[in-house]
Amino acid sequence: GRLGILIVRHLKRLERVILGYLEVCDGPEEEARLGILETLQCIIEHAWPRMPCRLPVLLKALLKMIWDVHTDQGSTPELVKAALLQGATECLILLDRCSEGQVKVLLEVVYSSCGENRVRECIRKVQENT
Repeated sequence: GRLGILIVRHLKRLERVILGYLEVCDGPEEEARLGILETLQCIIEHAWPRMPCRLPVLLKALLKMIWDVHTDQGSTPELVKAALLQGATECLILLDRCSEGQVKVLLEVVYSSCGENRVRECIRKVQENT
């Protein structure tokens, strides 16, 4: 409906904002990043026909965030880290659905070259989701 139209109209700007937020850790509670992941889920659901062409950019940003969260030695509590990884994984699953499985294909390369269990686990959740 209306939200979908608004989102599509502002997708470019929204995307820039989202990518900006995903890159930056904003303190131990990570409220901004958790919020932006929810926003991204909403956007993917409402604007899914426009998502496949945005895949490379979003995929890269989400994977980078997963990696950053995993390797973060700061003060972020485990629960918050888990929530961030879960949110990013949800986004990847939604992206995979709206791109007819392209994400799974792209993630295979990452999975095979990545030795980090936690990152692999996120990817595996996407791979196993039907």
